Amino acid sequence: MKKLPLTLLLASGLAFGQFFEKDKVFTRQDTLKGSDTPFRNFWDVKKYNLSVEPDFTQKSIKGSNIISFEIIKDVKNPTFQIDLQQPMKADKVGASFPVAEYKQDGDFIWIRSNKNFKKGEKYTLEIAYSGNPVIAKNAPWDGGWVFTNDEKGNPWMSVADEGIGASVWLPVKDIWSDEPDEGIVMKIITPKDLVGVGNGRLTDKKITGDKVTYTWEVKSPINPYSIIPNIGKYVNFKDTFNGEKGKLALDYWVMDYNLDKAKKQFQQVKPMLSAFEYWFGPYPFYEDSYKLVESPYLGMEHQSSVAYGNGYQNGYLGRDLSGTGVGLNWDFIIVHESGHEWFANNITAKDQADMWIHESFTNYSEVLFTERYMDKKSADLYAMGIRKIVANDVPIIGKYGVRNEGSGDMYPKGASMLHTIRQVINNDDKFRQILRGLNKDFYHQTVTTRQVEEYISKKAGIDFSGVFNQYLRTTKIPVLEYSQLGEKLKFRYTNVVKNLNLPVRIDGEQTINPTEEWQTVKLKKGSPIEFNRNYYVNYKRVQ
Repeated sequence: MKKLPLTLLLASGLAFGQFFEKDKVFTRQDTLKGSDTPFRNFWDVKKYNLSVEPDFTQKSIKGSNIISFEIIKDVKNPTFQIDLQQPMKADKVGASFPVAEYKQDGDFIWIRSNKNFKKGEKYTLEIAYSGNPVIAKNAPWDGGWVFTNDEKGNPWMSVADEGIGASVWLPVKDIWSDEPDEGIVMKIITPKDLVGVGNGRLTDKKITGDKVTYTWEVKSPINPYSIIPNIGKYVNFKDTFNGEKGKLALDYWVMDYNLDKAKKQFQQVKPMLSAFEYWFGPYPFYEDSYKLVESPYLGMEHQSSVAYGNGYQNGYLGRDLSGTGVGLNWDFIIVHESGHEWFANNITAKDQADMWIHESFTNYSEVLFTERYMDKKSADLYAMGIRKIVANDVPIIGKYGVRNEGSGDMYPKGASMLHTIRQVINNDDKFRQILRGLNKDFYHQTVTTRQVEEYISKKAGIDFSGVFNQYLRTTKIPVLEYSQLGEKLKFRYTNVVKNLNLPVRIDGEQTINPTEEWQTVKLKKGSPIEFNRNYYVNYKRVQ
Protein backbone atom coordinates (compact mmCIF):
# COMPACT_ATOMS: atom_id res chain seq x y z
CA MET A 1 0.00 0.00 0.00
CA LYS A 2 1.87 3.03 -1.22
CA LYS A 3 -0.43 5.68 -2.56
CA LEU A 4 -4.11 6.27 -3.17
CA PRO A 5 -5.76 8.35 -5.86
CA LEU A 6 -6.59 11.94 -4.99
CA THR A 7 -10.33 11.36 -5.25
CA LEU A 8 -10.02 8.45 -2.83
CA LEU A 9 -8.07 10.52 -0.37
CA LEU A 10 -10.60 13.31 -0.54
CA ALA A 11 -13.45 10.86 -0.15
CA SER A 12 -11.83 9.48 2.99
CA GLY A 13 -11.17 12.94 4.37
CA LEU A 14 -7.41 12.53 4.04
CA ALA A 15 -5.17 14.77 2.01
CA PHE A 16 -1.83 13.10 1.79
CA GLY A 17 0.20 10.94 -0.54
CA GLN A 18 2.54 11.32 -3.43
CA PHE A 19 0.90 11.65 -6.79
CA PHE A 20 2.03 10.59 -10.23
CA GLU A 21 4.25 13.19 -11.82
CA LYS A 22 2.88 13.31 -15.36
CA ASP A 23 5.65 15.36 -16.92
CA LYS A 24 8.57 14.22 -14.80
CA VAL A 25 11.95 14.14 -16.52
CA PHE A 26 13.91 11.07 -15.48
CA THR A 27 17.61 11.20 -14.74
CA ARG A 28 20.56 8.82 -14.89
CA GLN A 29 20.11 8.33 -11.15
CA ASP A 30 16.52 7.18 -11.75
CA THR A 31 17.83 4.65 -14.26
CA LEU A 32 20.49 3.42 -11.86
CA LYS A 33 17.85 2.93 -9.17
CA GLY A 34 15.17 1.39 -11.35
CA SER A 35 16.87 -0.82 -13.92
CA ASP A 36 18.97 -3.97 -14.01
CA THR A 37 22.19 -2.10 -14.66
CA PRO A 38 25.51 -3.66 -15.79
CA PHE A 39 26.52 -3.29 -12.14
CA ARG A 40 23.61 -5.48 -11.00
CA ASN A 41 22.88 -7.94 -13.79
CA PHE A 42 25.73 -10.40 -13.21
CA TRP A 43 24.99 -11.36 -9.61
CA ASP A 44 21.96 -12.73 -7.75
CA VAL A 45 21.29 -12.11 -4.07
CA LYS A 46 20.89 -15.29 -2.01
CA LYS A 47 20.59 -13.98 1.54
CA TYR A 48 20.79 -10.87 3.72
CA ASN A 49 22.17 -11.20 7.25
CA LEU A 50 21.67 -7.78 8.76
CA SER A 51 21.63 -5.90 12.02
CA VAL A 52 20.06 -2.58 12.94
CA GLU A 53 20.30 -0.50 16.11
CA PRO A 54 18.27 2.72 16.25
CA ASP A 55 19.02 5.60 18.61
CA PHE A 56 15.76 7.33 19.46
CA THR A 57 17.34 10.45 20.94
CA GLN A 58 19.70 11.06 18.03
CA LYS A 59 17.20 9.80 15.41
CA SER A 60 19.99 7.72 13.97
CA ILE A 61 20.64 4.10 13.14
CA LYS A 62 23.66 1.89 12.71
CA GLY A 63 24.26 -1.70 11.76
CA SER A 64 25.62 -4.01 9.09
CA ASN A 65 24.50 -6.19 6.22
CA ILE A 66 26.20 -9.32 4.95
CA ILE A 67 25.05 -9.89 1.37
CA SER A 68 25.46 -13.46 0.12
CA PHE A 69 25.23 -13.77 -3.65
CA GLU A 70 25.93 -15.97 -6.66
CA ILE A 71 27.53 -14.97 -9.97
CA ILE A 72 25.04 -15.67 -12.78
CA LYS A 73 27.27 -14.94 -15.77
CA ASP A 74 30.98 -14.70 -16.45
CA VAL A 75 32.33 -11.18 -15.98
CA LYS A 76 35.78 -9.55 -15.91
CA ASN A 77 36.88 -6.85 -13.47
CA PRO A 78 33.32 -5.88 -12.52
CA THR A 79 31.95 -3.05 -10.47
CA PHE A 80 29.17 -3.87 -8.01
CA GLN A 81 26.38 -1.40 -7.33
CA ILE A 82 25.05 -1.34 -3.76
CA ASP A 83 22.31 1.13 -2.95
CA LEU A 84 22.43 3.28 0.20
CA GLN A 85 20.64 6.61 0.10
CA GLN A 86 22.00 9.85 1.51
CA PRO A 87 22.60 10.87 4.21
CA MET A 88 23.35 7.28 5.30
CA LYS A 89 27.04 6.34 5.17
CA ALA A 90 28.96 3.18 4.49
CA ASP A 91 31.49 3.00 7.33
CA LYS A 92 33.29 -0.11 6.20
CA VAL A 93 33.17 -2.48 3.24
CA GLY A 94 34.53 -5.99 3.24
CA ALA A 95 34.24 -8.88 0.81
CA SER A 96 35.17 -12.53 0.31
CA PHE A 97 36.83 -11.50 -2.96
CA PRO A 98 39.60 -8.97 -3.70
CA VAL A 99 38.34 -5.37 -3.67
CA ALA A 100 40.42 -2.95 -5.72
CA GLU A 101 38.54 0.10 -4.45
CA TYR A 102 35.18 1.28 -3.24
CA LYS A 103 33.55 4.66 -2.93
CA GLN A 104 30.20 6.08 -1.98
CA ASP A 105 28.82 8.51 -4.53
CA GLY A 106 25.38 9.96 -3.84
CA ASP A 107 22.92 7.15 -3.23
CA PHE A 108 25.27 4.39 -4.38
CA ILE A 109 28.28 2.43 -3.17
CA TRP A 110 30.56 1.35 -6.02
CA ILE A 111 32.79 -1.66 -5.32
CA ARG A 112 35.34 -2.54 -7.98
CA SER A 113 37.25 -5.79 -8.23
CA ASN A 114 40.15 -6.79 -10.51
CA LYS A 115 39.07 -10.41 -10.30
CA ASN A 116 37.43 -12.38 -13.10
CA PHE A 117 34.21 -13.99 -11.88
CA LYS A 118 32.73 -17.23 -13.19
CA LYS A 119 29.08 -18.21 -13.35
CA GLY A 120 28.07 -20.27 -10.30
CA GLU A 121 30.67 -18.84 -7.91
CA LYS A 122 29.39 -17.65 -4.54
CA TYR A 123 30.67 -14.72 -2.48
CA THR A 124 29.74 -12.28 0.29
CA LEU A 125 29.87 -8.55 0.77
CA GLU A 126 29.74 -7.02 4.25
CA ILE A 127 28.88 -3.37 4.74
CA ALA A 128 28.77 -1.52 8.06
CA TYR A 129 26.53 1.54 7.90
CA SER A 130 25.36 4.41 10.08
CA GLY A 131 23.74 7.82 9.94
CA ASN A 132 20.56 9.82 10.32
CA PRO A 133 18.15 8.36 7.78
CA VAL A 134 15.47 10.24 5.89
CA ILE A 135 12.59 10.90 8.26
CA ALA A 136 9.14 10.18 6.88
CA LYS A 137 6.89 13.22 6.94
CA ASN A 138 3.76 11.17 6.39
CA ALA A 139 4.46 7.45 6.46
CA PRO A 140 3.75 5.21 4.70
CA TRP A 141 3.16 7.46 1.67
CA ASP A 142 6.38 9.46 1.50
CA GLY A 143 8.72 6.85 2.99
CA GLY A 144 11.48 6.98 5.57
CA TRP A 145 12.03 6.29 9.26
CA VAL A 146 9.53 7.10 11.96
CA PHE A 147 10.74 8.21 15.41
CA THR A 148 7.70 8.98 17.55
CA ASN A 149 6.13 8.26 20.93
CA ASP A 150 3.27 5.95 21.80
CA GLU A 151 0.29 7.14 23.86
CA LYS A 152 2.25 6.60 27.07
CA GLY A 153 5.26 8.57 25.88
CA ASN A 154 7.47 5.55 25.14
CA PRO A 155 9.78 5.58 22.10
CA TRP A 156 8.24 3.98 19.01
CA MET A 157 10.26 3.46 15.86
CA SER A 158 9.79 1.91 12.44
CA VAL A 159 10.29 2.57 8.74
CA ALA A 160 8.16 2.51 5.59
CA ASP A 161 9.98 2.37 2.27
CA GLU A 162 7.97 0.74 -0.53
CA GLY A 163 8.25 3.71 -2.86
CA ILE A 164 11.53 5.25 -1.77
CA GLY A 165 13.27 1.89 -1.38
CA ALA A 166 14.88 -0.10 1.43
CA SER A 167 18.18 1.62 0.64
CA VAL A 168 16.80 4.67 2.46
CA TRP A 169 18.31 2.98 5.53
CA LEU A 170 19.92 -0.34 4.57
CA PRO A 171 22.72 -1.11 2.10
CA VAL A 172 21.05 -3.53 -0.34
CA LYS A 173 20.58 -4.41 -3.97
CA ASP A 174 17.48 -2.25 -4.12
CA ILE A 175 15.57 -3.55 -7.10
CA TRP A 176 12.30 -5.46 -6.93
CA SER A 177 13.40 -8.15 -9.40
CA ASP A 178 16.10 -9.54 -7.09
CA GLU A 179 14.85 -10.99 -3.81
CA PRO A 180 17.18 -12.95 -1.51
CA ASP A 181 16.19 -16.52 -2.44
CA GLU A 182 17.17 -17.94 0.94
CA GLY A 183 15.53 -15.17 2.98
CA ILE A 184 17.06 -13.04 5.70
CA VAL A 185 18.29 -12.99 9.25
CA MET A 186 17.66 -9.67 11.00
CA LYS A 187 19.06 -8.68 14.38
CA ILE A 188 17.28 -5.74 16.03
CA ILE A 189 19.21 -4.20 18.93
CA THR A 190 17.09 -2.23 21.39
CA PRO A 191 17.26 -0.74 24.90
CA LYS A 192 16.30 -3.32 27.52
CA ASP A 193 12.85 -1.77 28.12
CA LEU A 194 11.82 -1.96 24.42
CA VAL A 195 11.07 -4.83 22.03
CA GLY A 196 12.32 -5.33 18.48
CA VAL A 197 9.90 -7.03 16.06
CA GLY A 198 10.93 -8.13 12.59
CA ASN A 199 9.77 -10.31 9.73
CA GLY A 200 9.40 -14.06 10.04
CA ARG A 201 9.95 -15.92 13.30
CA LEU A 202 11.78 -14.90 16.46
CA THR A 203 14.71 -17.29 16.80
CA ASP A 204 16.73 -15.72 19.61
CA LYS A 205 16.63 -13.06 22.32
CA LYS A 206 19.92 -12.10 23.96
CA ILE A 207 20.43 -9.57 26.77
CA THR A 208 23.79 -7.83 26.92
CA GLY A 209 24.10 -5.17 29.60
CA ASP A 210 21.35 -2.62 29.05
CA LYS A 211 20.57 -3.80 25.51
CA VAL A 212 18.61 -6.68 23.98
CA THR A 213 19.21 -8.31 20.61
CA TYR A 214 16.15 -9.84 18.95
CA THR A 215 16.97 -12.18 16.06
CA TRP A 216 14.31 -12.80 13.42
CA GLU A 217 14.55 -15.19 10.48
CA VAL A 218 12.68 -15.37 7.17
CA LYS A 219 13.16 -18.56 5.18
CA SER A 220 11.27 -17.45 2.05
CA PRO A 221 12.36 -14.97 -0.62
CA ILE A 222 11.44 -11.47 0.52
CA ASN A 223 11.44 -8.14 -1.29
CA PRO A 224 13.78 -5.53 0.19
CA TYR A 225 10.94 -3.05 0.83
CA SER A 226 9.29 -5.63 3.08
CA ILE A 227 12.28 -5.90 5.43
CA ILE A 228 11.10 -3.77 8.35
CA PRO A 229 12.21 -3.47 11.99
CA ASN A 230 9.64 -2.24 14.55
CA ILE A 231 10.80 -1.06 17.98
CA GLY A 232 8.49 -0.17 20.82
CA LYS A 233 6.80 -1.18 24.05
CA TYR A 234 5.26 -4.26 22.47
CA VAL A 235 3.39 -7.14 24.06
CA ASN A 236 2.65 -10.37 22.26
CA PHE A 237 -0.20 -12.84 21.97
CA LYS A 238 -0.54 -15.85 19.70
CA ASP A 239 -3.08 -18.08 17.98
CA THR A 240 -3.19 -20.68 15.22
CA PHE A 241 -5.18 -21.05 12.01
CA ASN A 242 -6.07 -24.43 10.55
CA GLY A 243 -5.40 -23.78 6.90
CA GLU A 244 -4.86 -25.63 3.66
CA LYS A 245 -1.24 -26.48 4.53
CA GLY A 246 -1.87 -27.33 8.18
CA LYS A 247 -1.47 -25.17 11.26
CA LEU A 248 -0.39 -21.60 10.57
CA ALA A 249 1.13 -19.72 13.49
CA LEU A 250 -0.54 -16.35 14.12
CA ASP A 251 1.65 -13.85 15.94
CA TYR A 252 0.40 -10.47 17.17
CA TRP A 253 2.55 -7.62 18.54
CA VAL A 254 0.73 -4.54 19.86
CA MET A 255 1.16 -1.69 22.29
CA ASP A 256 0.53 -2.91 25.84
CA TYR A 257 -2.40 -0.51 26.36
CA ASN A 258 -4.13 -1.83 23.20
CA LEU A 259 -3.98 -5.52 24.09
CA ASP A 260 -7.71 -5.95 24.81
CA LYS A 261 -8.71 -4.01 21.68
CA ALA A 262 -6.35 -6.09 19.57
CA LYS A 263 -7.64 -9.39 20.89
CA LYS A 264 -11.14 -8.35 19.83
CA GLN A 265 -10.35 -6.70 16.47
CA PHE A 266 -7.88 -9.34 15.32
CA GLN A 267 -10.61 -11.98 15.47
CA GLN A 268 -11.17 -10.92 11.85
CA VAL A 269 -7.87 -12.52 10.86
CA LYS A 270 -9.13 -16.10 10.66
CA PRO A 271 -12.18 -15.32 8.47
CA MET A 272 -9.86 -13.25 6.28
CA LEU A 273 -7.33 -16.07 5.92
CA SER A 274 -10.11 -18.56 5.24
CA ALA A 275 -11.53 -16.38 2.47
CA PHE A 276 -8.17 -15.70 0.86
CA GLU A 277 -7.08 -19.32 0.97
CA TYR A 278 -10.35 -20.19 -0.78
CA TRP A 279 -9.78 -17.67 -3.57
CA PHE A 280 -5.98 -17.54 -3.84
CA GLY A 281 -4.70 -20.82 -2.43
CA PRO A 282 -2.64 -21.51 0.70
CA TYR A 283 -1.10 -18.62 2.60
CA PRO A 284 2.33 -18.36 0.92
CA PHE A 285 4.54 -18.19 4.03
CA TYR A 286 3.57 -20.95 6.46
CA GLU A 287 7.23 -21.43 7.38
CA ASP A 288 7.54 -17.78 8.38
CA SER A 289 4.15 -17.41 10.18
CA TYR A 290 1.48 -14.72 9.81
CA LYS A 291 2.05 -11.62 11.89
CA LEU A 292 0.23 -8.35 12.58
CA VAL A 293 2.39 -5.65 14.14
CA GLU A 294 0.93 -2.40 15.42
CA SER A 295 2.70 0.42 13.63
CA PRO A 296 3.00 4.19 14.06
CA TYR A 297 1.39 4.68 10.63
CA LEU A 298 -1.71 3.36 8.86
CA GLY A 299 -0.41 0.12 7.41
CA MET A 300 1.79 -1.72 4.91
CA GLU A 301 2.11 -5.23 3.50
CA HIS A 302 5.46 -6.16 5.04
CA GLN A 303 5.85 -9.86 4.36
CA SER A 304 4.95 -12.08 7.34
CA SER A 305 4.87 -8.86 9.44
CA VAL A 306 1.88 -6.83 8.28
CA ALA A 307 1.92 -3.28 9.65
CA TYR A 308 -1.36 -2.33 11.35
CA GLY A 309 -2.35 1.19 12.38
CA ASN A 310 -6.07 1.44 11.69
CA GLY A 311 -7.06 2.29 15.25
CA TYR A 312 -8.85 -1.00 15.97
CA GLN A 313 -11.91 0.00 13.99
CA ASN A 314 -13.68 -1.18 10.86
CA GLY A 315 -13.42 0.56 7.54
CA TYR A 316 -10.51 2.74 6.45
CA LEU A 317 -9.88 4.83 9.56
CA GLY A 318 -13.58 4.42 10.27
CA ARG A 319 -14.72 5.32 6.74
CA ASP A 320 -16.04 3.20 3.90
CA LEU A 321 -14.09 3.99 0.74
CA SER A 322 -16.83 2.53 -1.47
CA GLY A 323 -19.46 4.90 -0.10
CA THR A 324 -21.90 2.00 0.11
CA GLY A 325 -21.66 1.13 3.79
CA VAL A 326 -20.36 -2.36 2.96
CA GLY A 327 -16.78 -1.50 3.89
CA LEU A 328 -17.77 -0.73 7.48
CA ASN A 329 -18.33 -4.43 8.15
CA TRP A 330 -14.62 -5.25 8.28
CA ASP A 331 -11.22 -3.76 9.04
CA PHE A 332 -9.76 -2.38 5.81
CA ILE A 333 -6.12 -2.65 6.89
CA ILE A 334 -6.38 -6.25 8.11
CA VAL A 335 -8.05 -7.31 4.86
CA HIS A 336 -6.21 -5.19 2.30
CA GLU A 337 -2.67 -5.43 3.67
CA SER A 338 -3.02 -9.16 4.31
CA GLY A 339 -4.27 -9.64 0.75
CA HIS A 340 -0.84 -8.43 -0.31
CA GLU A 341 0.71 -11.58 1.13
CA TRP A 342 -0.51 -13.22 -2.08
CA PHE A 343 -0.24 -10.30 -4.51
CA ALA A 344 2.93 -8.26 -3.77
CA ASN A 345 4.77 -10.65 -1.48
CA ASN A 346 4.17 -14.06 -3.06
CA ILE A 347 3.85 -12.67 -6.59
CA THR A 348 5.98 -9.53 -6.90
CA ALA A 349 6.31 -7.18 -9.87
CA LYS A 350 9.83 -7.03 -11.27
CA ASP A 351 9.47 -3.30 -11.94
CA GLN A 352 7.53 -0.67 -10.01
CA ALA A 353 5.85 0.36 -13.24
CA ASP A 354 3.88 -2.90 -12.92
CA MET A 355 2.77 -2.22 -9.38
CA TRP A 356 -0.84 -2.75 -10.48
CA ILE A 357 -0.11 -6.47 -10.03
CA HIS A 358 0.14 -5.73 -6.32
CA GLU A 359 -2.63 -3.19 -5.90
CA SER A 360 -5.31 -4.17 -8.42
CA PHE A 361 -5.53 -7.77 -7.28
CA THR A 362 -5.32 -6.76 -3.63
CA ASN A 363 -7.98 -4.09 -4.03
CA TYR A 364 -10.14 -6.77 -5.63
CA SER A 365 -9.36 -9.06 -2.70
CA GLU A 366 -11.58 -6.73 -0.66
CA VAL A 367 -14.47 -7.64 -2.98
CA LEU A 368 -13.69 -11.35 -2.80
CA PHE A 369 -13.39 -11.26 0.98
CA THR A 370 -16.74 -9.48 1.21
CA GLU A 371 -18.33 -12.17 -0.94
CA ARG A 372 -17.16 -14.94 1.41
CA TYR A 373 -17.63 -12.97 4.63
CA MET A 374 -21.01 -11.48 3.71
CA ASP A 375 -22.65 -12.25 0.36
CA LYS A 376 -22.27 -11.72 -3.38
CA LYS A 377 -24.78 -8.88 -3.53
CA SER A 378 -22.76 -6.88 -0.99
CA ALA A 379 -19.52 -7.72 -2.82
CA ASP A 380 -20.88 -6.47 -6.15
CA LEU A 381 -22.19 -3.33 -4.47
CA TYR A 382 -18.75 -2.65 -3.00
CA ALA A 383 -17.05 -3.32 -6.36
CA MET A 384 -19.29 -0.82 -8.12
CA GLY A 385 -18.93 1.71 -5.30
CA ILE A 386 -15.17 2.01 -5.51
CA ARG A 387 -15.39 3.09 -9.17
CA LYS A 388 -16.55 6.49 -8.02
CA ILE A 389 -13.04 7.29 -6.86
CA VAL A 390 -11.30 6.49 -10.16
CA ALA A 391 -9.51 9.59 -11.45
CA ASN A 392 -8.49 8.43 -14.96
CA ASP A 393 -5.61 10.90 -14.79
CA VAL A 394 -2.78 8.88 -16.34
CA PRO A 395 -2.35 5.19 -17.25
CA ILE A 396 -2.06 2.60 -14.51
CA ILE A 397 1.26 1.28 -15.84
CA GLY A 398 4.17 3.63 -15.18
CA LYS A 399 7.53 4.15 -16.90
CA TYR A 400 9.85 1.16 -16.87
CA GLY A 401 13.40 1.11 -15.54
CA VAL A 402 13.21 4.30 -13.45
CA ARG A 403 11.35 3.30 -10.23
CA ASN A 404 8.18 4.95 -11.46
CA GLU A 405 4.65 4.01 -10.50
CA GLY A 406 1.60 4.65 -12.63
CA SER A 407 -1.67 6.18 -11.53
CA GLY A 408 -3.17 5.51 -8.13
CA ASP A 409 -6.08 4.20 -10.18
CA MET A 410 -4.22 0.90 -9.96
CA TYR A 411 -6.38 0.38 -6.85
CA PRO A 412 -10.06 0.93 -7.81
CA LYS A 413 -9.75 0.94 -11.60
CA GLY A 414 -7.53 -2.12 -11.59
CA ALA A 415 -9.99 -3.93 -9.34
CA SER A 416 -12.84 -2.86 -11.64
CA MET A 417 -10.94 -4.31 -14.60
CA LEU A 418 -10.59 -7.65 -12.80
CA HIS A 419 -14.28 -7.57 -11.87
CA THR A 420 -15.07 -6.99 -15.56
CA ILE A 421 -12.83 -9.88 -16.63
CA ARG A 422 -14.67 -12.07 -14.14
CA GLN A 423 -18.00 -11.16 -15.79
CA VAL A 424 -16.67 -12.06 -19.23
CA ILE A 425 -15.37 -15.43 -18.04
CA ASN A 426 -18.81 -15.98 -16.49
CA ASN A 427 -17.61 -19.01 -14.54
CA ASP A 428 -16.63 -18.27 -10.95
CA ASP A 429 -14.98 -21.64 -10.48
CA LYS A 430 -12.72 -21.04 -13.47
CA PHE A 431 -12.00 -17.48 -12.27
CA ARG A 432 -11.09 -18.82 -8.84
CA GLN A 433 -8.80 -21.45 -10.35
CA ILE A 434 -7.02 -18.74 -12.34
CA LEU A 435 -6.35 -16.77 -9.13
CA ARG A 436 -5.16 -19.90 -7.34
CA GLY A 437 -3.10 -20.88 -10.37
CA LEU A 438 -1.33 -17.52 -10.45
CA ASN A 439 -0.22 -18.02 -6.84
CA LYS A 440 0.83 -21.60 -7.46
CA ASP A 441 2.59 -21.22 -10.80
CA PHE A 442 4.33 -17.95 -9.85
CA TYR A 443 4.94 -19.03 -6.25
CA HIS A 444 7.62 -16.84 -4.61
CA GLN A 445 8.52 -15.28 -7.96
CA THR A 446 8.90 -11.84 -9.48
CA VAL A 447 6.88 -11.30 -12.66
CA THR A 448 6.05 -8.88 -15.46
CA THR A 449 2.70 -7.53 -16.59
CA ARG A 450 2.95 -9.56 -19.79
CA GLN A 451 3.34 -12.79 -17.86
CA VAL A 452 0.22 -12.09 -15.83
CA GLU A 453 -1.80 -10.94 -18.86
CA GLU A 454 -0.86 -13.98 -20.93
CA TYR A 455 -1.51 -16.36 -18.04
CA ILE A 456 -5.05 -15.07 -17.50
CA SER A 457 -5.89 -15.15 -21.21
CA LYS A 458 -4.51 -18.67 -21.64
CA LYS A 459 -6.25 -20.13 -18.59
CA ALA A 460 -9.54 -18.39 -19.40
CA GLY A 461 -9.39 -19.40 -23.05
CA ILE A 462 -10.24 -15.78 -23.93
CA ASP A 463 -7.97 -13.14 -25.45
CA PHE A 464 -8.00 -10.34 -22.89
CA SER A 465 -5.11 -8.40 -24.45
CA GLY A 466 -7.43 -5.61 -25.59
CA VAL A 467 -9.02 -5.41 -22.15
CA PHE A 468 -5.61 -5.04 -20.49
CA ASN A 469 -4.58 -2.42 -23.05
CA GLN A 470 -7.81 -0.51 -22.48
CA TYR A 471 -7.70 -0.33 -18.70
CA LEU A 472 -3.98 -0.47 -17.93
CA ARG A 473 -2.46 1.55 -20.78
CA THR A 474 -5.09 4.23 -21.47
CA THR A 475 -7.31 6.49 -19.40
CA LYS A 476 -10.35 5.71 -21.55
CA ILE A 477 -13.37 3.85 -20.20
CA PRO A 478 -15.39 2.04 -22.89
CA VAL A 479 -18.68 3.69 -23.81
CA LEU A 480 -21.44 1.43 -25.10
CA GLU A 481 -23.77 3.56 -27.19
CA TYR A 482 -27.17 2.08 -27.89
CA SER A 483 -30.70 2.74 -29.04
CA GLN A 484 -33.69 0.51 -28.57
CA LEU A 485 -36.91 0.21 -30.51
CA GLY A 486 -39.00 -2.54 -29.01
CA GLU A 487 -37.16 -5.84 -29.52
CA LYS A 488 -34.57 -4.19 -31.75
CA LEU A 489 -31.28 -3.11 -30.13
CA LYS A 490 -28.67 -1.09 -32.00
CA PHE A 491 -25.26 -0.65 -30.36
CA ARG A 492 -21.54 0.08 -30.74
CA TYR A 493 -18.42 0.87 -28.66
CA THR A 494 -16.75 4.27 -28.58
CA ASN A 495 -13.74 5.49 -26.58
CA VAL A 496 -12.02 2.12 -26.96
CA VAL A 497 -8.69 0.70 -28.12
CA LYS A 498 -8.58 -1.03 -31.48
CA ASN A 499 -10.03 -4.55 -31.55
CA LEU A 500 -11.31 -4.50 -27.99
CA ASN A 501 -12.78 -7.92 -27.22
CA LEU A 502 -15.24 -7.17 -24.42
CA PRO A 503 -18.61 -8.93 -24.76
CA VAL A 504 -21.39 -7.78 -22.45
CA ARG A 505 -24.37 -9.69 -21.05
CA ILE A 506 -27.69 -7.90 -21.20
CA ASP A 507 -31.07 -8.69 -19.64
CA GLY A 508 -29.31 -11.23 -17.42
CA GLU A 509 -28.72 -13.86 -20.12
CA GLN A 510 -28.21 -12.53 -23.65
CA THR A 511 -24.65 -11.67 -24.73
CA ILE A 512 -23.68 -9.05 -27.27
CA ASN A 513 -20.24 -8.45 -28.78
CA PRO A 514 -19.91 -4.73 -29.45
CA THR A 515 -17.28 -3.32 -31.81
CA GLU A 516 -16.74 0.21 -33.08
CA GLU A 517 -19.21 -0.52 -35.88
CA TRP A 518 -22.95 -0.31 -35.37
CA GLN A 519 -24.69 -3.66 -34.95
CA THR A 520 -28.29 -4.66 -34.47
CA VAL A 521 -29.70 -7.64 -32.59
CA LYS A 522 -33.17 -8.85 -31.73
CA LEU A 523 -33.96 -8.93 -28.03
CA LYS A 524 -35.97 -11.66 -26.36
CA LYS A 525 -38.38 -9.06 -25.04
CA GLY A 526 -39.34 -5.52 -25.85
CA SER A 527 -39.14 -4.03 -22.36
CA PRO A 528 -36.40 -1.46 -21.61
CA ILE A 529 -33.00 -3.14 -21.72
CA GLU A 530 -31.20 -3.92 -18.46
CA PHE A 531 -27.42 -3.71 -18.59
CA ASN A 532 -25.19 -5.63 -16.19
CA ARG A 533 -23.56 -2.89 -14.12
CA ASN A 534 -20.76 -5.19 -12.95
CA TYR A 535 -18.91 -4.41 -16.19
CA TYR A 536 -16.75 -1.31 -15.95
CA VAL A 537 -18.39 0.16 -19.02
CA ASN A 538 -20.30 3.41 -19.41
CA TYR A 539 -23.69 3.05 -21.11
CA LYS A 540 -25.03 5.90 -23.25
CA ARG A 541 -28.43 5.93 -24.89
CA VAL A 542 -28.48 7.73 -28.24
CA GLN A 543 -31.24 8.55 -30.72
